[in-house]
Amino acid sequence: MSAPDQPDPPVQSDTAVPSDTADNDTPDSDTPPPGPTPAARARRARIAAASLLMAAAAVVLALRLASRSSVLVVGVYGLLLILCGGVIELSRRGRTRLGTWLLAAGLAAALVMDGVVLS
Repeated sequence: MSAPDQPDPPVQSDTAVPSDTADNDTPDSDTPPPGPTPAARARRARIAAASLLMAAAAVVLALRLASRSSVLVVGVYGLLLILCGGVIELSRRGRTRLGTWLLAAGLAAALVMDGVVLS
């Protein structure tokens, strides 16, 4: 007639969770917090600063070209554009401190040269 009640055998699933993580709902202390690291944020900040300075230098260069300034001024702003591109590349490769120093020194030199040449 009917078979005695027997428990069903365990069913194997393809999507089974490994036993070492199935009962552990708390995150490990070894895992980093989500989001970019401080170094990645610093790289992005330097890239953004160099990009903004590059755009500003391009605008000033266009204004100097329109006002028929000296070729030296055009050269100074051209070199500043090249320096900004170099700083962006340095920041991409993780050399943010060097890039920051070069960006600050290049901007100061460009402003001094602009003042010297125009006066």
